Amino acid sequence: MLEYIISGFTFAFAAAVQPGPLLTYLISQTLSKGWKSTLPATLAPLLSDGPIILLVLFLLSHISASMISILQILGGLFLLYLSFSTYKSWKNYSFERSMKELSPAQTVLKAALVNFLNPGPYLGWSLIMGPLLIKGWHESPSYGLALLVSFYTTIIIVMGVIIVVFAAARNLGPKLNKMLIGISALALLALGLFDLYSGARVYF
Repeated sequence: MLEYIISGFTFAFAAAVQPGPLLTYLISQTLSKGWKSTLPATLAPLLSDGPIILLVLFLLSHISASMISILQILGGLFLLYLSFSTYKSWKNYSFERSMKELSPAQTVLKAALVNFLNPGPYLGWSLIMGPLLIKGWHESPSYGLALLVSFYTTIIIVMGVIIVVFAAARNLGPKLNKMLIGISALALLALGLFDLYSGARVYF
């Protein structure tokens, strides 16, 4: 079970700190409306990911176990790509530039819509979380639940921390965000290598 908890935590942490539409929305909302009105928007993934997860799991449940292993390998390669992209984001990080990507919105539903229209969750669930969830569920339903709980607990807490830090200290916020992006690059690298190993060991 620990493997699934760590995997859920690692990918959620990386997803939460990635520069992108949802994080930009949360930060811009925090700076314009305050942390109290923004904090509930951290629940947006719970609303937006449901249909995505159901669609991906439906498709994955109709493919063979060997295909799941191939998806794990592809997921590992995708994680390595994300790690490299995250490293570049860390190296060239500019808070002002990232804030230009999206104008502030006002509701949790709008935050969920931002996330739902973002390709990130679809790729993440198709290549990484989906195959891992299927694998864990087949071993034991509790493993699959542990993965989901670990993932969503982590992503909500990390986004909440970012919101509070940006609200408390504008200058500290971007510095913390850059540091978290650097950490996530290393986490994605480790998770990508582990996914490659997990998918490839079936063939050896």
